[in-house]
Amino acid sequence: MAQSAQFSDPVGTVDTVVSRMRALDARLPGRDGVAVFNRVYLAVTEEVGRRLEAGDFPDRRATTALDVRFAERYLTVAEEGRAPACWRPLLQFRRHPGVRPLQFALAGINAHIGHDLALAVVDTCRTLGCEPADLEDEFDRVGDLLVSLEERVREDLMPGPDLLQIADPLTHLLGSWSLERARDATWAAARALWALRELADLADEFAERLDTAVGFAGRMLLTQLPD
Repeated sequence: MAQSAQFSDPVGTVDTVVSRMRALDARLPGRDGVAVFNRVYLAVTEEVGRRLEAGDFPDRRATTALDVRFAERYLTVAEEGRAPACWRPLLQFRRHPGVRPLQFALAGINAHIGHDLALAVVDTCRTLGCEPADLEDEFDRVGDLLVSLEERVREDLMPGPDLLQIADPLTHLLGSWSLERARDATWAAARALWALRELADLADEFAERLDTAVGFAGRMLLTQLPD
């Protein structure tokens, strides 16, 4: 597949990607849209590392490989600016004064889960020589942490009690996207990409359409809202 990533390290470590996210956090302006997403993603990645050390993941190597492959796709965007369509809205609007921090965070989650996670499952299967079904437990466990990421975003970046007003445009925008639905769709997409791995043209087309669709959703999440 054209969008399969190339990695010099066969697995890598969670500590390495955490260090890279911390470096980004130190370098980026606090209000920058990528910085907003980076902070919440860093917190969840640190939690993955703590749970790995505590032995909470039965297959440590598989969990590490999936987490690292997943993070690598975001880090390539954040560090190098080489962005697939799903990340372009966030990069384009990252300094827009009319977009709220919560929107930046959710747009990053949308791109990373809706697109990157599916490709990361395929990357991990290639790295470990396994099938997606062999990673389902790890996918679900990491997915549970991603749900906590969304919860953290809403708790930390909620603009205040006005959000509870049903007329607030942000209330409607938040209701248009669901992490749970995105995660289910991602698992189906990962299985489809793996099934198509010997049909390069079809696999590339599927991945491209996934990328475009996720990018469209991200652009909607970044709609400028009235104060």
